[in-house]
Amino acid sequence: MRIIFIILLSSMILLGCGNKNKDNESKIELKNTKVETKSLLDNVKLAINPKFKDWVLFKNGTYIIFDDITQIENIETEAIRLMKEFGPVHAGGPAGDFNVITLNETEGWVVSGHGYGMYTYVNPSELETNSPDDITIGLYGRSKRNNDGENPKIAYINSSKNN
Repeated sequence: MRIIFIILLSSMILLGCGNKNKDNESKIELKNTKVETKSLLDNVKLAINPKFKDWVLFKNGTYIIFDDITQIENIETEAIRLMKEFGPVHAGGPAGDFNVITLNETEGWVVSGHGYGMYTYVNPSELETNSPDDITIGLYGRSKRNNDGENPKIAYINSSKNN
């Protein structure tokens, strides 16, 4: 099973490399990145255990939860650093591994993997099937996380330092 996953992931990565032309249909794209920012934020807030007060949400739905920010000078800078380090997918490395968690408080899933406290929210409306399996959800979530890692744009910061 792991070999099949690695082959699938490698194929997707290779298809995503090369011509950056928007007309290139072999490029991996996010089907519906139009999950409204407010809707995305609302769903992510419901996905995160309320005991965690410090987290940063990126444009494509990846978020980083911080356990303790007392030693962090700037949460925005640290989040971008972590996203650049752990967000992009690298073939053959741990960045391709993932777990899918079905959410109870809102619709959808979070995809976890390489990088402590880093998760990506996937809304059912983003997928082309009504009953996706974990591989479909996980690969889609990893593609969103890869996009956030390659071009990190913060959508929202929740920080106890601001309260």
